[in-house]
Amino acid sequence: MIKGVNHQVVEVTKPSCEYFERIIFFVKPEFSAVSEGTLRDRADEIAGNADSPPPTKLRRRKFLAAAKLICAAIAGASVAIIIMRFIS
Repeated sequence: MIKGVNHQVVEVTKPSCEYFERIIFFVKPEFSAVSEGTLRDRADEIAGNADSPPPTKLRRRKFLAAAKLICAAIAGASVAIIIMRFIS
């Protein structure tokens, strides 16, 4: 546990979730008197429950990425057609 001037922090460096390298928890001031072991156990428990994003969010990200690529391709083709009309 790290104690700062304004905040008390608990850092979990090896969470069980493969998506995260480390997780930092900021302790509320009213719980700063709780023992370090209790805070660390609770932080480990919460970090262990961290899971991957739901599949709907992953699908939405893929859809948005595909939509952006399609829009960029259409814009590029439009610019190419306009340039070709001015050249010929």
